[in-house]
Amino acid sequence: MTKPMHDVEPAEGAAASDIIDAKIRDLADWRGETLAQVRRLIRDADPDVVEEVKWRGVPVWSQDGIICTGETYKSAVKLTFANGAALDDPSGLFNASLEGNTRRAIDLHEGEAIDGPAFQALIRAAIARNQAKAKKPRKPSAG
Repeated sequence: MTKPMHDVEPAEGAAASDIIDAKIRDLADWRGETLAQVRRLIRDADPDVVEEVKWRGVPVWSQDGIICTGETYKSAVKLTFANGAALDDPSGLFNASLEGNTRRAIDLHEGEAIDGPAFQALIRAAIARNQAKAKKPRKPSAG
């Protein structure tokens, strides 16, 4: 896979949602449409999701930790779930980064559709995992 296209640099003080809007607009092709669609699905799955922009313009959705990122490449939109390996994926949406112990990704290519309800179930599962992890008391360090 080629390097991600980071066309939009975060502007000082700009709201993440505005930067993501600009990225979608600047892509002006199927990748922008796909990113806009998954963004709507994420927001509909949980309206309290926080939008951020990290790593030179990559959209990030989080709640009590990163849920997923939305990188755009020349031939794919890659949705990487920070803790995807810990999530059940009964619909088999994860199709990339399957070899690692932590992350999992969904690569979407031109003309491919995403199963909205299954994707939203993954989003909700990622949020639930983050929230459970955030509430877990930390073990005291040995010292």
